[in-house]
Amino acid sequence: MAKKQKSRRAAESNGSSENERVIARNRRALHRYEILRSYEAGISLTGSEIKSARMGRVSIQEAYCRPRDGELFLIGAHIARYEPSGPANHEPTRDRRLLLHKREIRQLEQAFAERGLTLVPLRLYLSRGIAKLEIGVGRGRRVHEKRDRIAERDAQRRIEQALRR
Repeated sequence: MAKKQKSRRAAESNGSSENERVIARNRRALHRYEILRSYEAGISLTGSEIKSARMGRVSIQEAYCRPRDGELFLIGAHIARYEPSGPANHEPTRDRRLLLHKREIRQLEQAFAERGLTLVPLRLYLSRGIAKLEIGVGRGRRVHEKRDRIAERDAQRRIEQALRR
């Protein structure tokens, strides 16, 4: 019983629930961008892609999102080939359609059209067996902002270490 509670606490601290399993994170995005708002989107995957994703063979580090023809697409994400599928395999870096409500797509198109804002994938996870992508609307950070953020983190870490002693 205590073990189950511990795993639930660990899941809550990661920002996910017990039914979610994070497959890939884009840590670089949190460093490069100030995330203003985030959205949860379904992602349209083929059979071999979801099997490869369940094995954790996904990278969203270089990926980004773009609106096209009233839909939103994930571009540049790499989902490795699933070898047991043989010749019916998928293209690892193909554009993948994101599934959102029309209202959310319109909001994201407006944010994308605004100067200085970009759509960044933050994490890919499975929720009750369904692949989901968390998208952030972000504003690029300048070099001095990144340095300030790193200095703040280091100072906070030192304070916490001092308090532990």
